[in-house]
Amino acid sequence: MITMIQPFGDRVLVKPIVPEQKTSSGLYIPDTAREAPQKGNVIAVGEGSPLQAKLDIGDQILFQKFTGVELSLDDGKYILLNESDILGRIIEGDAVR
Repeated sequence: MITMIQPFGDRVLVKPIVPEQKTSSGLYIPDTAREAPQKGNVIAVGEGSPLQAKLDIGDQILFQKFTGVELSLDDGKYILLNESDILGRIIEGDAVR
């Protein structure tokens, strides 16, 4: 059985993008020294949220460190964020002006 969360209100469910586990020289970074994730992919947006018109499923966003509620679901770790925790959407390539 697959478990998924549909956020309510102004919340957004995000799959965090975990930072690299080793440096460019090949040294492994322990969990205690690694920074908290600040980027993630949008999985679901709460119905009625003002962000519903601005974010699509799969968009990459930037959010504040050490925020939200961490969840462990069937296929990994997720973070449930409030709208105010989201700093912006990441746009790559020619779309940046």
